[in-house]
Amino acid sequence: MSAPANDPTLALPADRQDERFIADEGLSGWLKGSLARLRSGDLGSMPVVVGLIIIWGVFYALNPAFLSSRNLVNLTLQMVPTGTIAIGIVLVLLLGEIDLSVGSVSGLAGAVLAVGFVHHGWTSGLAIGVALLVGVVIGVLYGLLFNRYGVPSFVITLAGLLAFLGLQIKVLGKDGTINLSFNSDIVQFASQKFVPDVVAYLLVLLAVGASLAAKMVQGRKRVAAGLSATPTSVVLARAGILAVILLAAVYILGRDRGVSYMVLVFIALVVVMDLVIRRTRWGRSVMAVGGNVEAARRAGINVKRIYLTVFALCSVFAALGGVFAAARLASVSQSSGGADTNLNAIAAAVIGGTSLFGGRGSAYSALLGILVIQSISNGLGLLSLDTSYKFMVTGGVLLLAVIIDSLSRRSRAAHGRA
Repeated sequence: MSAPANDPTLALPADRQDERFIADEGLSGWLKGSLARLRSGDLGSMPVVVGLIIIWGVFYALNPAFLSSRNLVNLTLQMVPTGTIAIGIVLVLLLGEIDLSVGSVSGLAGAVLAVGFVHHGWTSGLAIGVALLVGVVIGVLYGLLFNRYGVPSFVITLAGLLAFLGLQIKVLGKDGTINLSFNSDIVQFASQKFVPDVVAYLLVLLAVGASLAAKMVQGRKRVAAGLSATPTSVVLARAGILAVILLAAVYILGRDRGVSYMVLVFIALVVVMDLVIRRTRWGRSVMAVGGNVEAARRAGINVKRIYLTVFALCSVFAALGGVFAAARLASVSQSSGGADTNLNAIAAAVIGGTSLFGGRGSAYSALLGILVIQSISNGLGLLSLDTSYKFMVTGGVLLLAVIIDSLSRRSRAAHGRA
């Protein structure tokens, strides 16, 4: 079938011409367009979702306790600190940059929180605020050094990794470990406070309803502008599937302790940052700079401001992850933020679908990626296998994710030239 001469989709780039199917042929056209995008290498989050299903299936077959309500609640609590750090990593990866110091920054923020809260009697709000301020200062410092001297982010943050690890040890003092009271509101929030089941179900329905309404409004605006839009039947089907998944998750978690307030805050951060990246001028500027920095500069984007704000946000999320880790473990030590924190945060962003080459990714990459990594760690723990297997399996999954990303980029480039 031929498109009319005044079809606005004819102005789309070559790799998006298949979108005209959506406007012209309804549901069948949407399916054709989706298949065309998959063939062109636009895989989205499909690989990580399929991988997560396989991982859960394997661990459930080896130990049915893996999908028990109690273990899934533990898994959600375990993933929050590193997952929060991974949100910041997603932002810097969107620019094609990297931050190797997020582990040290999270440890330092946890140390500042513990010292202020325990030794100086600060309120929990003040202690958390100062810890996050530490992240802001560090991120702004990175951004200024990057913009002023052009030092590669790899070098700047590697220096920060060492420097802030030393500062963390200095802040903690000779004892090296500070314990937080289990009765404190910080620890209670992270490990003892759970959303009532009724409220959790209502939040799911409100979230799905808001998402559906936003998609419908967006579709009407696109149709009014003469652009292609996802068929209403597809939008409703997606909303229904999302509702079933989320309601099932709340039900299963509710059979044990339920959804933690800390987990709810983490999910809210992911949703908000996804909206910021996709719907705001700042977010579109981040994607533009990551795609082609020179083109973004010529388009009038303040590139230096984008780098500064992204580095600052990355360090803030690292500090917040450190706060969550300190609250969940009820202690901070010289090893806080160390070990594999850096590697897991970066791996989560990449495994979740954020490109190492910049310009492509989503805040949901942090959620999906940390689910994969924490599922591997949790499952291997239930099988009583040592840490060596965790590192090997996680490394293999990370390599596979990068290979898929590289092949997808190559396929999209070839499709665009065709």
